[in-house]
Amino acid sequence: MLVYSPGGGDSRTLGTTLAEDLASHGRVVVLADHPGDASQVELPTGLRPTVLLGPPDPATFRTMVDTRIADLRLVLDRLGDLPVASAMDSRRIGLYGHSAGGTAAVYTARDDRRVGAVANLEGYLDLYPTPARLDQPLLLFRTDGFDGAARIESSWAGLPGHRRLLRGANHWAFTDYGSLVPRLRTSGLVTAPARTALVGTGDPAVTLAEVRRRVGSFFARQLP
Repeated sequence: MLVYSPGGGDSRTLGTTLAEDLASHGRVVVLADHPGDASQVELPTGLRPTVLLGPPDPATFRTMVDTRIADLRLVLDRLGDLPVASAMDSRRIGLYGHSAGGTAAVYTARDDRRVGAVANLEGYLDLYPTPARLDQPLLLFRTDGFDGAARIESSWAGLPGHRRLLRGANHWAFTDYGSLVPRLRTSGLVTAPARTALVGTGDPAVTLAEVRRRVGSFFARQLP
């Protein structure tokens, strides 16, 4: 079983393309929304919109990640109550996340033995002391176009992990934007600079295939 945490302010639905591919290889994939952080979440009490207005300051970002860690632990607790819990115990769970979701996935895995492997898709890891005692296999996957690359590399320094680089891409190429934005550009609804800033200049079919291959093969090796 795999659990996904999306980027800051994003809905879980932006991770649909990758989740569908993972599921097509026999995985049970759970996509988590983070109320108050995600663009909008429908709750029994009504629609909960995001409270984020632009990029978060450091204190807000830390609160986001702390809340996401609590959310993911709750999801893991609830999954443990399902009839498939015994199978989950033997095979363990994989966490993966994009941006703030990748950050939260790594820090959740650090303190939770139910997690057998974790994939971080371009999330910073400098909010707490470097999680050097992370025992689970770790995928550290980033793009070559992200303007936060220096901070990413600094925060990942010294971590034992499988490092991969997505070429011709930018930060949101890990999400459904990787397929959608180039189409919007072709239709004249997105400018060329906006396309580059969001998903990079590479062929979307190539980058999508690479993301699927790298993430899928990582979990296939670590959680067979």
